[in-house]
Amino acid sequence: MRRFFLSLTALVPVVLLSACGGNNAATGSLPGQPQAQQHYTVASLSHDTHRHHTPARPPKPRHHITAADRARARAGGWTALTGVPNFPNGAGQEIMMTDGTIMVADNCSALWYSYAPDINGNYANGTWTQKAAPSYAPLYFASAVLTDGKLIINGGEYDQCVGKETTKGAIYDPIANTWADVSPPSGWGQIGDAQSVILNDGTYMIGNCCTSAQAQYDESTGAWTAVGTGKHDSNSEEGWTLLANGTVLAADVLGEPNSEAYDPSTNMWSSTGSVGNNLTSGAEIGPQTLLPNGKVWVAGGNGLSAVYNSKTKSWKQGPSFPVVGSQQLDVADGPSTVLTDGSVIIPASPGLYNSPATYFIYKNNKLKQIAGPPNAPNDSSFNIRTLMLPTGEVLVTDFSNDVEIYTANRRVDKKIAPQISSVPSTVKHGKSYTVTGTKLNGFTQENFYGDDAQQATNFPLVRITNNATGHVFYARTHGFTFMGVAAPTQSVSATFDVPSNIETGASTLEVVTNGIASKPQSITVN
Repeated sequence: MRRFFLSLTALVPVVLLSACGGNNAATGSLPGQPQAQQHYTVASLSHDTHRHHTPARPPKPRHHITAADRARARAGGWTALTGVPNFPNGAGQEIMMTDGTIMVADNCSALWYSYAPDINGNYANGTWTQKAAPSYAPLYFASAVLTDGKLIINGGEYDQCVGKETTKGAIYDPIANTWADVSPPSGWGQIGDAQSVILNDGTYMIGNCCTSAQAQYDESTGAWTAVGTGKHDSNSEEGWTLLANGTVLAADVLGEPNSEAYDPSTNMWSSTGSVGNNLTSGAEIGPQTLLPNGKVWVAGGNGLSAVYNSKTKSWKQGPSFPVVGSQQLDVADGPSTVLTDGSVIIPASPGLYNSPATYFIYKNNKLKQIAGPPNAPNDSSFNIRTLMLPTGEVLVTDFSNDVEIYTANRRVDKKIAPQISSVPSTVKHGKSYTVTGTKLNGFTQENFYGDDAQQATNFPLVRITNNATGHVFYARTHGFTFMGVAAPTQSVSATFDVPSNIETGASTLEVVTNGIASKPQSITVN
């Protein structure tokens, strides 16, 4: 989330000609045409650039939220959460855990809360519980839920609201309610506002915020391994999107309009062609959203967008965000979430870090404006986070104490629903079991932002509902055998721990992934 301003002497061009020759990639040649690729080596990036940190706070409020604003939001499908605790700096990063609870970080401190739905599975009236604090307070950092159900965080553009590009990290154990420090990769002087991804085999990979280095983490040993050769440019400001073939797509920022993908099987980056148009402004870009149809929609920081077809490996132009009130809307840092019908909810705002935020639905390569939450007039896209809930609703935070849920547009594309092939018909409270099926990881990582925030939910949740009372219980899942996306025939297994406080008797069990539930299975809970 830094803006980099490079002097001409800081860029050393290295021209690499393709075997076929052709046009210069820097000109934004048409996708698929042979072209020369002009690569840039960023010399002494940590010293020769002028770093302008994105504000740690949202824009200064300029609009008094009125009853009319709230009524507009409610009519548009927005519901405010009740009982939100007083986050000193506002509710920030939100991360879905494997037991259906959500970890929510205070925006500029080490304070974390867990949020759980009520006994009926309703997330609007849930319970907040303060959790243990890590040894540092990151803002704009890498994060992921690991295959054992633990949460890992790394780096941060800020620590305690001081810009540091910190190398600190920590792992949260939800069972013990403890954090353990994680050392950085050897030789890294910064991690900062890094990107991260869980690969198909469950390996966690991060990028260095300010160089072209990547590393993979082995939780069992605490060791990092340097990976990735052939990166076209620095990782800075890029988002990473996991594709169906297991590669990781990045639309380059400092090396735009190039795009590239990391292949874990070869440990190499290779070009995926020119995006066609530059998509950045102030070295910022929007989210790279993988759709259920295999296409990746990249929202630009300059109001443009592009679509990558992972099947044909080609790019085409996407819709442009509109001009509203003489101001060009864009997503110069901002979130997106894939809704259960395959469309996308995304906020946009004018310029860099300015308010107001305007919400859109992206579907069929078109944008449609929708009502935003009450505080949208004071928000910019950068300070918003969106997260898909197991109910098909979207949780939204904006560095304030107004936490909202978007409840509209909950139609379900049943073709991408999880399918259970094996689960015990009888389970006992406090015991662990295995569920097996297909499509248990969904067709997308679901929630996107970029280098500053990762909130992937492409893992199975297990929801058990008591037939007599209708009460809902989530069983903690872990031990995922596969973490890829859009693999409809891949058999996937996960362990689930039946809660010790679950109600006994006839019940139904569902696997829920990315807000979409499988067909319910009848079980008996003893």
